[in-house]
Amino acid sequence: MWALRNVSFDMPTGQSLGIIGHNGAGKSTLLKIASRITPPTEGVMRVRGRVGSLLEVGTGFHPELTGRENVYLNAAVLGMTKRDVRRRFDEIVEFAGVSRFLDTPIKRYSSGMYVRLAFAVAAHLEPEVLVVDEVLSVGDHEFQKKCLGKMSSVATEGRTVIFVSHNMAAVTTLCSRALLLKGGAIVDDGPSAKVVRSYVDSLTRGGAERSWDSREQAPGGDTIRLMRVCARSARTGSHDVDISDDVLVDIDSWCAVGGQKTGVSVHVKDEMGVVAFVGGSWWEDGTPGVFRTTCTIPGDLLNDGRYSLRVYALKGISSIEACVDDAVSFMVHDSGGSRSEYLGNMMGVVRPKLDWRTERLD
Repeated sequence: MWALRNVSFDMPTGQSLGIIGHNGAGKSTLLKIASRITPPTEGVMRVRGRVGSLLEVGTGFHPELTGRENVYLNAAVLGMTKRDVRRRFDEIVEFAGVSRFLDTPIKRYSSGMYVRLAFAVAAHLEPEVLVVDEVLSVGDHEFQKKCLGKMSSVATEGRTVIFVSHNMAAVTTLCSRALLLKGGAIVDDGPSAKVVRSYVDSLTRGGAERSWDSREQAPGGDTIRLMRVCARSARTGSHDVDISDDVLVDIDSWCAVGGQKTGVSVHVKDEMGVVAFVGGSWWEDGTPGVFRTTCTIPGDLLNDGRYSLRVYALKGISSIEACVDDAVSFMVHDSGGSRSEYLGNMMGVVRPKLDWRTERLD
């Protein structure tokens, strides 16, 4: 098995490149080669300039050393001098938010503290090339925003960024170009918005209806199983929905146990994988059987674009019996009837039809 095969590309100084694809597509292997950690079996990769890489939580850290000592150790590995580290030390500590534990051995750090300090070192020591894998998911939401802001400023300063992520919104925002890997090969290369749209379309191409033929194959557990999921326009029955149409979501489930609270939940995601909103319904029936739960998403709520549904089968309020990501997808399009003269793209995941009034005051 070749982790990467016949992969060839180049990028100029100052470009921000996003690398996307399924798990096992070869993304992390490509970053390890770019970071000079793993030599390629065939071919060569040339990287000009000092590389700062963050591929795993705590990369290059020694657990017995303190946070302060590891900053100097990691900086030395990256080729920095003590003078350079002293000059940026306060910025690194402030960004990481670990000043209280700076003289504590990092074996006592949480995984979030590990990654905060590791990213702060890699980002503040001014590498010509910054290589970042999907380790930002370890940090909390506020720290992820700080990381993305820092990477964006690094890119605008004329330095090169290579970024692997499953967060399509982050890739589109941060990177001007993207590579899509599949099975160790490049299948798409171009502007990030175009490549991300192509990738997301391939994930949600399953259609607006999905069913499982037998209860044994259906996802779920001993209490509840999903049998069918369907999304359609309430007006036409099509999965291609006008922006003013209600969207009906049908979820058929088989409940094997009577007298117990069961339910289904839906996460509605946009093209970038961002969850627009979440909804759910629970019921309790005295006898086992097949139940159909229908949810109505009102018209004039979703913006135009493709949406997919992540569907959960639940025992009780929060015990997950099954989760089917990208179970079905549907397309919302704007016929232009409510836009007046404006024909451009409208921002946002949702686009509710709000009540506007204008009155003369003089």
